[in-house]
Amino acid sequence: MQRTVLVTGGTGFLGKRLGLALKKDFNVVLSGRNNKQNMIAAEFSGCRALPLDVANIESVRDVFAEARPHIVVHAAATKFVDLAEKHPMECIDVNVVGSQNVARVAVEKGAEVVVGVSTDKAAPPIRNIYGLSKAVMEKMFCSMNGKTPTRFCCVRYGNVAWSTGSVLPIWKKMHERTGVIKTTGPEMRRFFFTVDEAVKLVRTAIDNIDAISGNILTRTMKSAQIEALLKVWIKHKGGSWEKIAGRPGDRLDEFIFGEAELPFTSECKYGDVPHYAISPNTRIERPLKECVSSANVERLSEQEILAIINDPPLEEK
Repeated sequence: MQRTVLVTGGTGFLGKRLGLALKKDFNVVLSGRNNKQNMIAAEFSGCRALPLDVANIESVRDVFAEARPHIVVHAAATKFVDLAEKHPMECIDVNVVGSQNVARVAVEKGAEVVVGVSTDKAAPPIRNIYGLSKAVMEKMFCSMNGKTPTRFCCVRYGNVAWSTGSVLPIWKKMHERTGVIKTTGPEMRRFFFTVDEAVKLVRTAIDNIDAISGNILTRTMKSAQIEALLKVWIKHKGGSWEKIAGRPGDRLDEFIFGEAELPFTSECKYGDVPHYAISPNTRIERPLKECVSSANVERLSEQEILAIINDPPLEEK
């Protein structure tokens, strides 16, 4: 019998692509509180779609009762730094209480595996409520592992290129409207990750859960300074850019893992890609010596940046 994967936040950008990638091997149920249009789009991907509000534990119980998942990919989140700073209660309700509800019901219903989708903003030093909320989810899931037969882990990555509300679709709309792209931080450096790489990291965690359970799995990523992205955009698409006031909660660099996590981090390899496993509750015998940030990793080349800029998803084309 084919096993069932439930994706919370499944009607969003990442969730729908997880569905497309996983449906070959699993019965996939995409769940979310997004509007009817997104629910229909999820079903058009060949997956079943169910309404879900993770902040409401009875809604979570209803979906688990109907879907009966063996594996849960918890991707539902309030994910925007500026909105979380302005509306912290919403962020905590979804990212902390919602994650707690998913964990409790997964154990209650006997799910085999729960994979929490996290962010580089959860790596110390944390600068915003969004990062704090995701760090709580990571610690919660990793601490839950081993208490019951349900196995928990998390995956952590950087900016997923062209994800809803991220910088590239915002720039595209600005450029089409006025020819001028406004940016809050040209000096900032960020990791950029394709949606295919994001999906692959989730699949790697699922396929290697015996080794990954109780850990946060991340991997090597290249970074780019925001100004470098802007210069490539303008060079190939025309227009101009200008700096505007910064947003609360932003920081200059992001971290794959921070200095405080070094004693708990080991290097591993899946396929040909170096990965890192962060075990918040277990010190490593031979830990890594240096944290990995967007300041000290390999930078995206102009050709790589251009490939990302020129490859928006269908809904952005």
